Amino acid sequence: MKGGPIVVVGDALLDVDIEGDADRLCPDAPVPVVHGRVEHRRPGGAGLAALLAANDGAEVVLITAIGEDTPGERLRALLSGFAEVVRLPLRGTTSRKTRIRARGQTLLRLDSGDGRAWRGPDGDRAATALRGAGAVLVSDYGRGAADTVRDLLGRRTAPLVWDPHPSGFPPVPGCALVTPSEAEAALLYGRPAAGVEQAARHLVRELHAEAVAVTRGIDGAVLCTRAGRVLRVPPPAPITGSDTCGAGDRFAASAALALRDGASVQDAVTVAVTEATHFVAAGGAATLRPAEPPQAGRPGAVLDDRPRTAVELAATVRAAGGRLIATGGCFDLLHAGHVSLLRQARALGDALIVCVNSDASVRRLKGPGRPVVAEPDRVEILRALGCVDAVVVFEQDTPCLLIDHLRPDVWVKGGDYTGQELPEAEAVRRAGGEVVVLPSVPGHSTTGLILAAQEVV
Repeated sequence: MKGGPIVVVGDALLDVDIEGDADRLCPDAPVPVVHGRVEHRRPGGAGLAALLAANDGAEVVLITAIGEDTPGERLRALLSGFAEVVRLPLRGTTSRKTRIRARGQTLLRLDSGDGRAWRGPDGDRAATALRGAGAVLVSDYGRGAADTVRDLLGRRTAPLVWDPHPSGFPPVPGCALVTPSEAEAALLYGRPAAGVEQAARHLVRELHAEAVAVTRGIDGAVLCTRAGRVLRVPPPAPITGSDTCGAGDRFAASAALALRDGASVQDAVTVAVTEATHFVAAGGAATLRPAEPPQAGRPGAVLDDRPRTAVELAATVRAAGGRLIATGGCFDLLHAGHVSLLRQARALGDALIVCVNSDASVRRLKGPGRPVVAEPDRVEILRALGCVDAVVVFEQDTPCLLIDHLRPDVWVKGGDYTGQELPEAEAVRRAGGEVVVLPSVPGHSTTGLILAAQEVV
């Protein structure tokens, strides 16, 4: 990993999904009746882009404007769990987007909030953050945050990815990559184009950008560079998901991370197409459930009174209609790869239970020299992580018996597995859940830490 943090500049929104069932029509109008509602909140707009970068293990600074109102308070609470926030003043109210959904289908969206960002008298914190950036991502949602620091963006030295918006201002000259959708590219072009490639070529010249990647949904992206090269980047597999909410943010955040780590623009766009494809296939933004500090009296709060045991927690989450996530492993010598996996896992639902191999189980799996850290200490360290809601120890070689008791909605595994290869996959399916494999962070392993320590000694 190279460079400093990812600095996201843009308009953060509060996104709310109200999930329920709809099995009948209203008697006085031909509209579905949604019942059994559960409300899930997450950051939207630039806040979603920041969350996705943080879930990938990046240190994130978010420069945005948030109002002094209830949606703003809830948005600040969500953001505080994964990003340093540099707040700009907001004239008006915090933007909120509410989707009414039934069985994974969005039935209606309600938008509220009229806030516009402004610079205010003190831009020092924003300037400092941009000077220390490893890469900068502008996530423009047309509410003025990017324009308030436009002069600072023009002076930054880190690679700049600009995700434009029809209501926003044009990108500053010198962007490493501009990532409009096909519709946004047409608006930026300003006149009918013979095709996506012509629009991309024009935008590279007009915006004085190093490259432009026009995203095309199921067709991937078209990349045009300043040198005049045009490349079509298809998705790695057919896109199977139906909820594309957040796919553009996933694309832009992945490209910014890749450029920060030294990738070429072609490789960065290839990575971004792949990650956006997987994101949509996994269910899109609706699957993200960042931890939110409980608020007294808030209806539907799953963890207002946190249960003492993993089994109690699982029962509480199910009773509240929440989504239970579980993962397992030795977690010997906890490192950044473990933390990244756990943070990404927690973002998939409402609570995360970590199943830990006992000392005897670790010795059978890893040999007589392991674990390095004893069971009580491993449990205590995991419990101290804010993304972990409960820890439970198992004595067997696999957590299959625990899975039968906990019945998680999602079982998370890190590494190059498929669901069929996991010994616990059948237990997860038997419990009615699904297996999600998250990529490991390169260069981080317990074995590597042990070998490095031995060399020092």
